[in-house]
Amino acid sequence: MKYGNLILEKGEYVLLKRLVNLSSYYGDSTQRKSIQKLAGELEHAQIKDEEDMPQDVIRFNTWITVGSGKGWRKKFQLVLPKNGDAKADKISVLTPMGAAVVGYAEGDFVVWDFPAGQQQIAILKVEQEGNPINIDMIL
Repeated sequence: MKYGNLILEKGEYVLLKRLVNLSSYYGDSTQRKSIQKLAGELEHAQIKDEEDMPQDVIRFNTWITVGSGKGWRKKFQLVLPKNGDAKADKISVLTPMGAAVVGYAEGDFVVWDFPAGQQQIAILKVEQEGNPINIDMIL
């Protein structure tokens, strides 16, 4: 892991903690396991102010390109649960893929449990959307 632990912006961290706490009992067993694993990683996350956030770290509204050793590649945008739309390549942070990548950086490798089993994925590219989520409007 490039930075040692997950890196999260302060407001996004607070929102993510709330989402994880509210959602840890929902979904199928794979989704619950992902949310629980993310909750554990949040305990050791580095929390930063907006101006100190590295540009290569995955956060809300970031576009991410990931790939695996099995030969697949996928580009998607990490979004809030209410904005998730797989057909539009908008993946909720509370899905196994979203939970797997949030707070990681370009060049990192992540081992995570997905519905098809445990896989290692590489974070190939991170593109910031330009307009971070206004957490005050959500909370």
